[in-house]
Amino acid sequence: MKKFVPYEKLSKSKKRELDRKKRVTWGNVNPVTQKVESKKLYKRKSRNFTDYSDGFGTFTVFEISFVC
Repeated sequence: MKKFVPYEKLSKSKKRELDRKKRVTWGNVNPVTQKVESKKLYKRKSRNFTDYSDGFGTFTVFEISFVC
């Protein structure tokens, strides 16, 4: 049977060992609080919005030249 020694009187290495045993991970749990959006709020982006822009503005002009 081990003798009880108060935490304050333990050596530095024994304290570290105990602290490592006490630490646990969150696993798959996300600790960030999640906020549910109100269904009454106006949403600017519609649910079926698709982005048709090509990244160069509203439209792109291609220059085609023919060599005779």
